[in-house]
Amino acid sequence: MKYRKLGSELEVSALGLGCMPMAGIGKGMYGMASRVESLATIDRAIELGVTFFDTAEVYGPYINEELLGQAIRGRRERLVIATKFGFAFNAGQVTGVDSSPANVRRACEGSLKRLGVDTIDLFYQHRVDPKVPIEDTVGAMAELVAEGKVRYLGLSEAGAKTLKKAHATHPIAALQSEYSLWERGIEEDVLPVCQDLGIGFVPYSPLGRGFLTGQISSRDDLPEDDYRRNDPRYSEENFVLNMKLIDVVKAVAERHHGSPAQIALAWLLAQGDFIVPIPGSKRRATLEDSMVAVDIELTAADLDELEAAAPIGGTAGPRYGEQMMSMVRL
Repeated sequence: MKYRKLGSELEVSALGLGCMPMAGIGKGMYGMASRVESLATIDRAIELGVTFFDTAEVYGPYINEELLGQAIRGRRERLVIATKFGFAFNAGQVTGVDSSPANVRRACEGSLKRLGVDTIDLFYQHRVDPKVPIEDTVGAMAELVAEGKVRYLGLSEAGAKTLKKAHATHPIAALQSEYSLWERGIEEDVLPVCQDLGIGFVPYSPLGRGFLTGQISSRDDLPEDDYRRNDPRYSEENFVLNMKLIDVVKAVAERHHGSPAQIALAWLLAQGDFIVPIPGSKRRATLEDSMVAVDIELTAADLDELEAAAPIGGTAGPRYGEQMMSMVRL
């Protein structure tokens, strides 16, 4: 494994592990997960040198954090644990966003207990709350840092202006947002701000919700209740158009005797040493495949070919439906 820094201080493995698929999401997302296999996947990740693990209060809610907490018990000191807050709940159901100072503290206390840790290494605001000034939210997060309950602060899916305001209130170590060969919009304004301010960038969905693995050849490969059947980029009219990118990724993968997933991750790693993707996995086999990407060196010709196949805005369809799109880049 290789290692990188988020911000100026927080060292993490060059690839982290997104734990979302493991528990609390259900078959409607990426298929049902086995708790035993999920725990074994975290064990294997640690064996491979992965130190960076990503979860969130809303995954479940709550049970994803509990799973990760069980997995890391007894070896906490080696790992960097990231979790996220920012939603309101009623009877276990999300009722909206809430980044009020009171909810920041409530969420932190709950996450600490579920994870079984004294300190959260990286505490993200999951989605920007338009009702609460970002200075107030980050101010409350900074109080947790002062109290030793949180080490570093992060935001998720924040726009450039919000990121600047947040960083001026308290240093932001990392911004987490969707970024991959099929979603490059952040390169236009958000990524340059991260570079200018020395903020690390953590791409989620680095494999395009499975599309960039090359394992999905048609919509029929998705279970009937898989949410991706309602994903605009998986629609009948867009799916075929987007398959053109997979053909190129597969060609590059063949030259490197690797998998399409490895090439997609290697491309992200090549975009800058402040970038740390967190591919999600619930099985050891997919984890092991992804982690090979840290050792793949794409050539200039490879990068040019991928650039031509996946220009900014080149993917057919928006990345989310209207409701979820209204919550990003605020």
